[in-house]
Amino acid sequence: QLQLVESGGGLVQSGGSLRLSCAASGSSLDYYVIGWFRQAPGKEREGVSCISSSGSSTIYLDSVKGRFTISRDNAKNTVYLQMSSLKPEDTAVYYCAAYRFISRNMCAMTGYYYWGQGTQVTVSS
Repeated sequence: QLQLVESGGGLVQSGGSLRLSCAASGSSLDYYVIGWFRQAPGKEREGVSCISSSGSSTIYLDSVKGRFTISRDNAKNTVYLQMSSLKPEDTAVYYCAAYRFISRNMCAMTGYYYWGQGTQVTVSS
């Protein structure tokens, strides 16, 4: 059973940076697509980014393009979300999620089966 644990959230000023980590246990991430999602108070959850199991393909929410970078280190069974030029509207609980997929070079923002517990990111103005 794959388990995911997020870390790296916190309070940061507008324009600052944070790096979120998603550490997996219970299974190798070699064939899992990983996605990052966020949910702000009173809003629906939205997909932020995903990365294919090989790391060759990524997708980003338009509002984070150029500011966020997703990456993975399969040897460490960990996926990262580097967030820069943070804005108050980035404030949310951030979740990582995973699904197993036969293609190693594709990812999508739907179909996730395994979820972490979330980490809070707060950006002050």
